[in-house]
Amino acid sequence: MPTREDALSLLEEWVDNEGLRNHMRSVEAAVRWYARAAGEDEEMWGLAGLLHDLDWEKYPDEHPLKAVGELRRRGYPEEVVHAILAHRSDFTGIAPETPLDRTLVACDELTGLITATALMRPTGIDDMQAKSVKKKMKDKAFAAGVDREDVRSGAELLGVELDTHIANVIEAMREISGELGLRRAPEH
Repeated sequence: MPTREDALSLLEEWVDNEGLRNHMRSVEAAVRWYARAAGEDEEMWGLAGLLHDLDWEKYPDEHPLKAVGELRRRGYPEEVVHAILAHRSDFTGIAPETPLDRTLVACDELTGLITATALMRPTGIDDMQAKSVKKKMKDKAFAAGVDREDVRSGAELLGVELDTHIANVIEAMREISGELGLRRAPEH
């Protein structure tokens, strides 16, 4: 199985936009968090999270088909490929069936909403609670590109309450908040 370092090299090769790279790392962190909580293969799940939008920047009209072809060519596990296909079920026709599939779908849009919320707060993600994200979620103009229904249905896919899911993903993203630029330095 390719390593995380292999996946990071591939990400660097295919994705120029730093915001998209951070989104992919955020989804990786959230999916890994759920893998640990469920006793699943954290490395494999992490690969799916990290690479799920690999071709979005270069091939938006074919996303995720170009990425899937490249991942298969490079020997990525079929579980990873299936999850990436399932996260765009509206386009691929592949439904999210496995725990990994459902987790990737559940975390994808939510990480964007959490990122946008953290960037608006003086303290970033450091002390953020689910209620802050839910409040912002009600404002349709805020992070307008985030599909609120996908956020809600993602929690349902996982069988967890929305507040719990949001809190879990905040916790996961907080673990890598420094590299995501979501921490606020204390003022002196």
